Amino acid sequence: MSADRARRTCLTVPGDNTRMLDKSAGRGADEVIYDLEDSVVPAQKSAARGTVIDFLKAAPTFDGVRSVRINGVDTAWAHRDVVEIVAAAGLHFDTIVLPKVEHPGAIHWLDLLLSQLEAENDLPRGRIGIEAQIEGPGGMLRLEAIAQASPRLQALIFGPGDFMAAMRLPDFDLSVTPDALDALDLCRWQIAMTCRLHGLAAIDGPYPQISDIEGCRRSADRARRLGYDGKWVLHPAQVTAVNDVFRPSPEALTRARAIIAALDNQDASAAGGALMLGDQMIDEATRRWALSVVAGDRPLRES
Repeated sequence: MSADRARRTCLTVPGDNTRMLDKSAGRGADEVIYDLEDSVVPAQKSAARGTVIDFLKAAPTFDGVRSVRINGVDTAWAHRDVVEIVAAAGLHFDTIVLPKVEHPGAIHWLDLLLSQLEAENDLPRGRIGIEAQIEGPGGMLRLEAIAQASPRLQALIFGPGDFMAAMRLPDFDLSVTPDALDALDLCRWQIAMTCRLHGLAAIDGPYPQISDIEGCRRSADRARRLGYDGKWVLHPAQVTAVNDVFRPSPEALTRARAIIAALDNQDASAAGGALMLGDQMIDEATRRWALSVVAGDRPLRES
């Protein structure tokens, strides 16, 4: 399990909702996150942990990424979340999502605890990955250190809602203004660059207006244009729109394959250098773009 697994759509499911848990794998998302944090009230945290464990142990086969979002490292539940879930269901999920990561020490803590638990429970060393949510100024200012904190780290996830709260931004509005970048886009861009430098998946946070599918589509398109690999979704109704955005268009695929073929043919003739394809000059930089487009043409899941 690694950062190059498809994460176009990452569907979050409340850990205390058995009906939603049972249906989660058939919603068409590349990743399903069973949530023990924001969607579960404090009084239900322990019960939700047990519900998620029972579900994971009995869950049907799913060829996507299965993740559990635990509570933050500074809460009363984080340690028990990790210990109980890994001990009981360590072979039945792929990554732990760690919320509100403000410093690399949070990743170091989780990495060490996972190593201890894998050894204690005879699990393959390093099989459980980590995804870190960047939701505050500390996380943004320490992105480089966080990205290098553990070889288990597979993705950085931007959490715009909590980030706006942490920064005391006056207007909680995650709708997309088509014509201008905003402060959140600058944060997204920094996260995307850090992910590209360190081989991590860059995942955008959710669009909270569930019924506004076109707004969700615009939000996903903005993230894609900033270099993101995928986006969290809060409801199955958002899955198709986000999948459509992060899958290359037929036109882009056709163009990318033509570029690769033209440059491959040139390589075979030992000509080297740039060449013209129609009215476009193409070279090795263009080939790298084309290869990234083709790599994004992964089959969509049944929904």
